[in-house]
Amino acid sequence: MDKKLLEYLSGYLTSQRLELFNKILNMRTRYLTVVLEDIFQPQNASAVLRTCDCFGIQDIHVIEGRNEFKVNGEIAMGSSKWLTVNKYKGADNGNVEMIRKLKAQNYRIVATTPHLNDQELPDFDLSKGKTALVFGSERPGLTDTLINEADEFLKIPMYGFTESFNISVSAAVILHHLTQKLRENDTIDWHLSDDEKDELKLDWIRKSIKRHELIEKRFYKGNLP
Repeated sequence: MDKKLLEYLSGYLTSQRLELFNKILNMRTRYLTVVLEDIFQPQNASAVLRTCDCFGIQDIHVIEGRNEFKVNGEIAMGSSKWLTVNKYKGADNGNVEMIRKLKAQNYRIVATTPHLNDQELPDFDLSKGKTALVFGSERPGLTDTLINEADEFLKIPMYGFTESFNISVSAAVILHHLTQKLRENDTIDWHLSDDEKDELKLDWIRKSIKRHELIEKRFYKGNLP
């Protein structure tokens, strides 16, 4: 990452805008990440993106099986612009690719489901390591592939006749609880590294400047040896 370029492009934003970026970056985390498996309704997936941004979750992993991932702009409210969205094609291949990638990054795969009672949300132990929270499609739920590959299962305690929440509600409930616990825990290093902050900041600045490609060309042209 070219820090000189970052400094140069920062000059095109107001100090207030840069201060906001820095404030948000200090609260961003990759300790928790969210996986959406073949979500059927675009409004639900879009609502989850908005929730992730609100609670400081940077990375989203989307598996496109039968359903193409589409963002509903009115619901997402521009949140996808600030998130890192990773897409995987195919129900089987996408699942395998995602699982291998996240496990290689030392994530534990935690399937959210009301049907398997491994542990309830209040009892979930964040200190055991980085966590990928997997949410399944509205109709069939999680595929057997993800259920079989999950390291743990998580459920929200419920006390009514209905057995499950809407997926966007489930994500909001779980992320609110876990991000609050995470930020109250002084023993877990959940912050982004300085390099990660710089990379994201550069990306956000680029998205904030019209025709940034031309500005960057002028920068590199003026800095040729």
